[in-house]
Amino acid sequence: MKKQLNIRWDVRDATGYLFSFAKSLSCAVKHSPWRAFTEDIVATSGFAFRMWVSQDLCPSATSIWEFDRQKPWVESGGLACDYVGRCWGEEQFEETRRLQALNAIRASVDAGVPAVAWDIGIPEWGLVTGYDDEAGLLYALPVNAGEPHAMPCDALGRREVPILSVLTVTGASEKPKEAILMDTMRLAVQHLTGREWCENQKGLAAYDALIRVFSERWETASSWNAEYFLGTYGALKEYAWKYFEKSGERELAELYRAVFESWMRAFSLLKTGGEKEDAAAEIAKLLRSARDSESQAVEIMQGRTA
Repeated sequence: MKKQLNIRWDVRDATGYLFSFAKSLSCAVKHSPWRAFTEDIVATSGFAFRMWVSQDLCPSATSIWEFDRQKPWVESGGLACDYVGRCWGEEQFEETRRLQALNAIRASVDAGVPAVAWDIGIPEWGLVTGYDDEAGLLYALPVNAGEPHAMPCDALGRREVPILSVLTVTGASEKPKEAILMDTMRLAVQHLTGREWCENQKGLAAYDALIRVFSERWETASSWNAEYFLGTYGALKEYAWKYFEKSGERELAELYRAVFESWMRAFSLLKTGGEKEDAAAEIAKLLRSARDSESQAVEIMQGRTA
């Protein structure tokens, strides 16, 4: 049997660097029966608030977190999903988990919904939009591509970074919007105060790691890496702002609007004048302003969820 969905990237991405898992999840939901969750789920799963930064600005820092938390985090936002994963040290499960993941992909595509999968073109998240059983192929849409490409089914979970991670959205729950809002704030606080696992600087501490780069050891050779981080997290902040605005949380919405605007000014400044020393100092200043606003938001959310 063969089936392929006609799907391209068509979700909000203010910088072009939106975090690949969030971008893939939002796009998958947009092309599902539950499209009303398209933008909210980026915030309600907590990803609009998550930041991970390594001292050397290696982009792989954005991929070092608990992959198996995807299912509970997404379901916290009111969606139902299936998840199949395999990490390091689980080689004995490789074939079994891969077959489980392929079955989940087929079921999702048959239902008209693409699957979110790890490392299907580059070591980032992307979408699996189809399959061809006779040819033994999947149709994969990497986050950096405009068109899908064919990849062998056997390559799933065995590519450049051989970890398996496949999430499929299967439905929506009856969770009240008020409960989703409270749990969103709890997830945000957990991450921003450093209570979610990651080997790198995370949450509010990620600001300090980035600020040091621009204020103490800026080198133009690092400009693309810095652009990646500013673009990745800057684009996420818009989802936090819009979610709180939609939820009627005026104070939090205003704080996250200020956070988003600071990140966007920093991103634009880096792209247009990052080679100048005074630009680095201004970017550090903008990040401090964003950190102060987001710290205020954390205090409010802590008070609301205590």
